[in-house]
Amino acid sequence: MGRLETPRNRGNNGSQGAESIQDVAGAQGFVRAYLDSDILIWHLRGDERARVLLRSLRADRARQLCVGALQRAEVVFFAKEAELPATRLLLSLFETVPVDAGIVDLGGELYRSWNPSHGVDVADALLAATVMTTGGKIHTLNVKHFPMPDLLVERAW
Repeated sequence: MGRLETPRNRGNNGSQGAESIQDVAGAQGFVRAYLDSDILIWHLRGDERARVLLRSLRADRARQLCVGALQRAEVVFFAKEAELPATRLLLSLFETVPVDAGIVDLGGELYRSWNPSHGVDVADALLAATVMTTGGKIHTLNVKHFPMPDLLVERAW
């Protein structure tokens, strides 16, 4: 699996950060693992690295697989008709976490702070706000889209 990106080591090539399960665990004692839409799309395209990541995350009983509402929308909206059954089957493995007013407001703050310097888009700002609100870690190939210092991000591969 990829290297954990944390406020302490983001952007350097050091070893994993010192975060523990307790640092990212939710109230029920499990870790929310949010997959960015890029990972879901690669999985649907048959990429073995995405399959290995998903298998690994599913095997860990301390993890809850989650997807942000906008990441689900990205995958569903752009799926071709013939791809919808496989898309829905994949998404059935995840809890889709809804966007509420607080997440939108925080997402707006993150967007205004990070879009000019890092090109963070609306979907990424809302995923970051969702994870910052609910706890957990983002698995993505686009680590640069999540520069927020209080956010746990892991490069998927």
